Amino acid sequence: MSKFLFPLALAIFYAFLMLRFSLWRTKKMLDSQSVPLTDPAINLLADKMAKAMEIRRIDIRVFEVEPVNGLAAADGRIFLTRGFINRYARGDVSAEELASVIAHELGHVALGHMRRRMIDFTGQNAVFVMLSALLNRFLPFIGIWIANLISTALMARLSRRDEFEADAYATALLLRSGIGTGPQKSLFRKLGALTANRTEGAPAWLLSHPKTDERIAAIEANEARWLGPDQIS
Repeated sequence: MSKFLFPLALAIFYAFLMLRFSLWRTKKMLDSQSVPLTDPAINLLADKMAKAMEIRRIDIRVFEVEPVNGLAAADGRIFLTRGFINRYARGDVSAEELASVIAHELGHVALGHMRRRMIDFTGQNAVFVMLSALLNRFLPFIGIWIANLISTALMARLSRRDEFEADAYATALLLRSGIGTGPQKSLFRKLGALTANRTEGAPAWLLSHPKTDERIAAIEANEARWLGPDQIS
């Protein structure tokens, strides 16, 4: 057993260093390739959410890349990509729908998902090393492939958990700020087309994000529990 401990410890240490480097590089890139969001309509909705959260303001920036996405930095800043803002300018998404993205990313920050993903990533590497060493003894050549598949599926499951939690946080914040969950659900229905989603045929256990119908069903279940079934928007 001890012969597995050194490579396991080494893998965990290496994963930790690589993750810290990745976080540093990402922060540097976000700082150099982003500008403050200046759209009045989106900022007005952000101010409503800030008031509901009892904070002064939400720091929202535009990340100058084309893919449609939203992301949160560990320091609490929220980023909407230029691609998302361009789709908003074209009328493909509304200010309220972008507010739901901001609320979702705030959920990741508030729930400590960045820190938890650091732990999950390190754990994934540990699982991969242990399974690779074990499976290669009985299944030469394909043991590493199987270990990678299992560790990837584990990480995808953990990521889906985080997405559902951030969705629930966003639902609560959108309701409390008076924006409602209509934009949250309508955006999910558009996301596949907006992001050129190619995961529809992929196994559910390998997807890092829940499927659209599952996310909307969870939002409506939370609404029914918190507001009553007659008030679902």
